[in-house]
Amino acid sequence: MGGWPVRPRPWARWALLGLIVAACVLAAGCWRVYCNTWDEPEHLAAGLELLDRNMYEYDTEHPPLARLFLAVGPWLAGAHSYGTPPPNGTQEGLDILYGSGKYQHFLTLARAGALPFLALLLWATWLWGRRLLRSEAAALLAVLLLVSAPAVLGHAALASLDVPAAATMLLAFYWLQRWLTRARLRDAADFGIAAGVAVATKFSAVPFIGLATVPLWLSQWWLDGCVRVPGAQATTPGAGGGLVAGTRGADLHRWWSATDWRRLAGLGLAALTVLVPLILVYGPRAPNPPSDALRYHWALSYLLQRPGLDHHLGVLLQHLWLPRPLEDLVNGIVAVKAHNDTGHLSYLLGQVSNTGWWYFYLVALAVKTPLPLLVAGPVGLVLLARQGWRNGASWPLAPLVLVVTLLLFASLFSKINIGIRHILIVYPFLALGAAQVARCSWHAANRLSWRRVAVAAWMAVLLWQLSPLWRAWPDYLPYFNETVREPWHVLVDSDLDWGQDLRRLSLRAEQRRIPLLHLAYRGTAEPLREPYAAYRVLPPRTPVRGWVALSALARTRNPADYAWLDGYRAVERVGTTIDLYYIP
Repeated sequence: MGGWPVRPRPWARWALLGLIVAACVLAAGCWRVYCNTWDEPEHLAAGLELLDRNMYEYDTEHPPLARLFLAVGPWLAGAHSYGTPPPNGTQEGLDILYGSGKYQHFLTLARAGALPFLALLLWATWLWGRRLLRSEAAALLAVLLLVSAPAVLGHAALASLDVPAAATMLLAFYWLQRWLTRARLRDAADFGIAAGVAVATKFSAVPFIGLATVPLWLSQWWLDGCVRVPGAQATTPGAGGGLVAGTRGADLHRWWSATDWRRLAGLGLAALTVLVPLILVYGPRAPNPPSDALRYHWALSYLLQRPGLDHHLGVLLQHLWLPRPLEDLVNGIVAVKAHNDTGHLSYLLGQVSNTGWWYFYLVALAVKTPLPLLVAGPVGLVLLARQGWRNGASWPLAPLVLVVTLLLFASLFSKINIGIRHILIVYPFLALGAAQVARCSWHAANRLSWRRVAVAAWMAVLLWQLSPLWRAWPDYLPYFNETVREPWHVLVDSDLDWGQDLRRLSLRAEQRRIPLLHLAYRGTAEPLREPYAAYRVLPPRTPVRGWVALSALARTRNPADYAWLDGYRAVERVGTTIDLYYIP
């Protein structure tokens, strides 16, 4: 590390703690405004079933770890499982919330269970920042920029798995890079445990971490084979020479060194330690042999019916004995694969598709990211990668390698295009890149004696970047940047309308003393169990008179269903997603 302090300075630790607390407070601003979003009841039901009945039968497409955090607060407050038949736990979760008479209390406690993962995400970003930027202030700036990303705060406020997944994967990537650079068995074991925690949080960690390991390993392997040649161009003051790339081919014995053998041994150790969190999470639950066997046999049958590698994997698993926790793991991963193979109804730029679009996540990043971060983040990642390549350092190369790998996978292979929440892991690296741009421009301004101009410019840009924190509050979830005027023309689902505004509509209907409201709404909250319950379902293609409420998700699933409302002007927009009409 070249003399860089291993332990952070006290002021930096306190500043980081302040940013974490501020982020949690900002995220919590929507708790009493939003009703439950689409996935929250099922996550609560699954976690509570495990705590209350020592079983895990609801929606096994997701692992239990983060769901335990989401359920422990309501469980300690007296929430109990009703035992609704699996596999769909949405109704169970709704009964837990509505049936107890403590809807808001239980939902708030469940959402509070996601805040530790927000803290972990910010802490892991800080770890990356100290390694890459070698400045306490720059690392804290990266954390601040991440806090100012509304998509991160919006999903951190909910009892969902997306911020927990991003936090645990970011930490796993940190330990992966640390192991690859130092080739120590202890680091390999730490990486395995961190990766196991990420997989136990969300199964998307399996392809993300698995695929990222390959280019990170190859880049480290290539840099290990480069030689420092005196007289070559150096990029750091005092360096004795520059790196000449591509010299691995000069000596055949350098194609595989003792360090490479240590990494290979570390990979085996990581493969073993990754099982520890998974066994701890899946192991201590009551056995249910009929249900367990049914799920596992379904997973094997699905693989065997598929062509190519899937079929061969099914044949292999058919002849292997696995302990029950690993059978549960296989079932969950296969369920995610089956979901991706069949696709998911998605919306983008006025089009609906079951198989998605290769450019979905690129569009989502372009419209859901504040513009300063959107511009500076990629530029900074390239600057870091250039610095790493010229200096023979793999740490600065890693963020760009990871972002490109993750976006390529999400764009080319994912058919579940239902929100930027699935690639929140990209945002910490964009924040690190933007902090690098700020750092480089500051040093350049000092060299040119433009310090005052630089201070004024960067304060203006920073205020622009931070402005969504007060302009969008508490609606960080449906935030879109200045390039979009009508968000529902671009994205809907969890990027705009996740069913969160029904509680607001109920309050507004009471304030307006509406006697009957025709409602077209898509979400898991139950209108007839809300305080204002004078709702009547608005069927598709059925014009009515009186008061009508239409949510963005209902409008875009099949635009022809409610096209008759296009001839009327909405009286108001409730929250950010529901248009309220009066039809005379």
